[in-house]
Amino acid sequence: MNERLARLRDWFDKLGSRERRLMSILGVAFVVFLVFLVPLVFQFTLSSRRQTNKVLRDAIAAIKNARDDVRKRQEKRDAILARYSNRPPPLAGLIEKPARDNHLDVVESRDIPEVPHGKKYVERATVVRLRKTGMLALSKTLEQIEQQRMPIAITRLNIRRRGGERDSYDVELGVSAFDRNETSKEAAPASSATGGSK
Repeated sequence: MNERLARLRDWFDKLGSRERRLMSILGVAFVVFLVFLVPLVFQFTLSSRRQTNKVLRDAIAAIKNARDDVRKRQEKRDAILARYSNRPPPLAGLIEKPARDNHLDVVESRDIPEVPHGKKYVERATVVRLRKTGMLALSKTLEQIEQQRMPIAITRLNIRRRGGERDSYDVELGVSAFDRNETSKEAAPASSATGGSK
């Protein structure tokens, strides 16, 4: 190391006065450049790392906050699937019981062919005709049908007033049931999940 410094000093001494001055200016500029460059490099490196850390912190916070949303969505999905696990009985009988409870006569009932909705759902529908129906009895019947804990919906309601009679209507009522067709892949995890929780 001392030999290198000695060679450098000899080389510097051999230079002319103008060249020495230029080399001194160049050396001072190089030292100043290093003094300012090193902190700038560190500052840029630290600011980029701070930015990266901030992005990571925001992502972690978003994941933590999303857990509640994911849990709520999963609970909604499970509630919907639980509702579809109760397969409705034949719809004509499902309609007739509330109608009889409210003193309504089912004159005619007609099943409509099943309609697939995507790969997993099938819609079954039945249309019934009621004669000489009062509005209060009809509304109670509709309420009883809707309150069943099954995937059913009133999809048709045609009301015609009977001429000359008070509070007397002819009604055409359509009720649809939606059945879920579970594939073997879905049934296996569901059964293992229920078996594991017991």
